[in-house]
Amino acid sequence: MNELEQQADIFGTIFVLSNKLQVLGDAFDQNITIKQWLFLVSVARFEEPPTVSEAADYIGYSRQNAKRLAATLEASGFITISKDKNDARALRIALTPKFNTYFGERRHRELAFMQKLFNGFEPESTNGFYQGLVKLGRNIEMMENENEKIKE
Repeated sequence: MNELEQQADIFGTIFVLSNKLQVLGDAFDQNITIKQWLFLVSVARFEEPPTVSEAADYIGYSRQNAKRLAATLEASGFITISKDKNDARALRIALTPKFNTYFGERRHRELAFMQKLFNGFEPESTNGFYQGLVKLGRNIEMMENENEKIKE
């Protein structure tokens, strides 16, 4: 397979694996979907409670989709949503103690899941894969920026 064929195969495989990972992730925990998990983990990466828009941008969701997910997670007790002190239009998302407790309790299951998922990966393979994803992410971001300029 030449490089262009490999690139096309990688492109398609990303979508196939994404779908399969979503099914596995949704089956992992009956109380939370993989998209909700991703949203929560993304919120946790911010030093200060992010706005809905910041969280949406970080993971590539629309603001509307992020707001809908946030409302569901607030109803489940994993987050609180409050108006920003400086901008009443902005909604801030904060993790609750229930988030910490719940995800602390499933930590061992998550680690076992990751170990199974990356079974057979040598450290060099993991590092190469990671570096490739970082480069792919940068290229996607660059393409998004180019598309934004075209729209203007």
